[in-house]
Amino acid sequence: MSSPSTEVGPGFLAFVAFSFLAAALWLLMRGMFIRLRRINLAQRAEEQRAEQAAEGSAEEADDAASKAAGDGGAASGVGDGPEEGERRGDEV
Repeated sequence: MSSPSTEVGPGFLAFVAFSFLAAALWLLMRGMFIRLRRINLAQRAEEQRAEQAAEGSAEEADDAASKAAGDGGAASGVGDGPEEGERRGDEV
């Protein structure tokens, strides 16, 4: 003789709990990616500042050397702007 089925499924409460956990995980991952993007952009900006500072100190040394050589800094205007086809570093 077969008895009536007494199996019970997870039900609506389990579905709500799973949905809550999935939404929480999505929000946490989204926040993490936003923070990582900010850190990456800040790191790139710091690297650019360091490169510009290094280039600036090298240019100052070149200017001082050219003035000491007595050419009056005639080559100081060469290469001040971006060349044709080059882009600035802050453009995305």
